Amino acid sequence: MIDEGISRELDRGGQVFFVHNRIETIQAIADHVKRAVPRARISVAHGQMREKELEECMHSFVSGEIDVLVSTMIVESGLDVPNANTMFVNRADNFGLAQLYQLRGRVGRSHRRAYCYLMVPDSVDPEAERRLQVLEHHTELGAGYRIALKDLEMRGAGNLLGAEQSGFVHAVGFDMYLRMLEETVTRLMSGDAAPKLVPADVTIDTPNYLPDDYVVAQDAKIDMYKRLARFTAPAEVEALRTELRDRFGPLPPPAEAMLALAQLRIIGGAMGIEGILVRGNEARITFRDSAAPRVKGLSAAFHDVQFQAEVRRAVPLSLKLTRLGGAPMLEGLVRALRGLVS
Repeated sequence: MIDEGISRELDRGGQVFFVHNRIETIQAIADHVKRAVPRARISVAHGQMREKELEECMHSFVSGEIDVLVSTMIVESGLDVPNANTMFVNRADNFGLAQLYQLRGRVGRSHRRAYCYLMVPDSVDPEAERRLQVLEHHTELGAGYRIALKDLEMRGAGNLLGAEQSGFVHAVGFDMYLRMLEETVTRLMSGDAAPKLVPADVTIDTPNYLPDDYVVAQDAKIDMYKRLARFTAPAEVEALRTELRDRFGPLPPPAEAMLALAQLRIIGGAMGIEGILVRGNEARITFRDSAAPRVKGLSAAFHDVQFQAEVRRAVPLSLKLTRLGGAPMLEGLVRALRGLVS
């Protein structure tokens, strides 16, 4: 079969993929193919080759200097060789349905009729037999969607994004869900059963972001935002401030406000503050029911930064702050609250 398939392709001036996904035995397979078709020019490609050697091999195949490329799954996607229209997949029963579909898509990319041989032992696993039958039955144009549905039917949607978890994932976002999952697993593995501190909900009436003319590269800006969202200590925010100043120069007001907001979220969470609302020269601080703040200490701390503190509700404690002078509102809040937790 190998001789017939390769010879037919070579007789019409084409090329052949021969996929064998075991690096340990791939050279033996290449020697076997060479014995089956002596006239074929054969080369081997796999992911453990040196970069330059692999590049030269692939370039030779694309340019037509190689008739048969014996390779691993590295040819699964991103490769377009219109002259290669015959493929052999050795031990196809070990591949997933999506992998086989991707491999099959490497041939038939021109006007020529293409052939894909899935080579399996006489006896295969029932699940593998089902995968091969699905691929065999769906060969028409646009069959990818039907194959994807069959793959979903056979493997299931799983729990991470399936029906059991989809509502929760949609509520918080996939990135946030993965972050929460990672934190929970880390806490359980370390044996720390204490609940993680919840950051305070901080709302301010001034712009707080990294301006485009300050951090031009979007990748760098996204990285800064992601790092800032993961910080759990005020010192980390200060380290980011130093880094921003070193890389991009003095911080503009929106960037300063963004860092101040981050510090208030972290410090407020450590103090049991539920929410902080800042509007102009006034602010409202609301503590959680479980918090037990010392009003006397709070009043002294705010007095030091020239803020007047007024108790609006005793349980849970709610304070109204009025700036009388001194530092700006955000800076004064950070300084006063940080002094209480240090």
